[in-house]
Amino acid sequence: MLGGGGGPAPPGGAPARSTGTPPPPASPANAAHALGRSVPVALRIPAIGVGTPVIRLGLEPDGTVQVPPVTAHDRAGWYRYSPTPGQVGPAVILGHVTVGAYGDGVFRHLARLRRGDRIETRLANGTAARFTVDAVRTVAKSRFPADAVYGDVDRPELRLITCGGPRTGDGYLDNVIVFATLTSASP
Repeated sequence: MLGGGGGPAPPGGAPARSTGTPPPPASPANAAHALGRSVPVALRIPAIGVGTPVIRLGLEPDGTVQVPPVTAHDRAGWYRYSPTPGQVGPAVILGHVTVGAYGDGVFRHLARLRRGDRIETRLANGTAARFTVDAVRTVAKSRFPADAVYGDVDRPELRLITCGGPRTGDGYLDNVIVFATLTSASP
């Protein structure tokens, strides 16, 4: 699961982004040009066997990010107040590590990703936006780096978020966050 009731909150609990310090890029020379806005419809991460549709997520009444519903056919969800994958800024996609009685979640192996691994998002306009992993961090939920996740950046980036670390009766104590940079796109 991603946590009790909602995902990590953007800075100030609102959709607006604030300035943050991103992880070092894979290589500015390998960065691709920004794409126009097009909603993500699918996500593929070959290194960990992920192939999933992507749904849209908003905010919960308390200002936290919605998480995908807990279902047998677990899917990832794009935070609709973030840029779409390939636009300048951090596109944010969330998924579960476990889905209650249904077992493993779509992001069950997210923490296994390593720098250089590839991620592909398929957009509604037919474009495949390809990202390269820059960093994978496991952080305590109580110390979630909202500025680094949601903060302004000057290139197209992607954040993947799930739960991780020790499990308690209420869920997991940590979040696993993948930071990636757009490296190519094709129709």
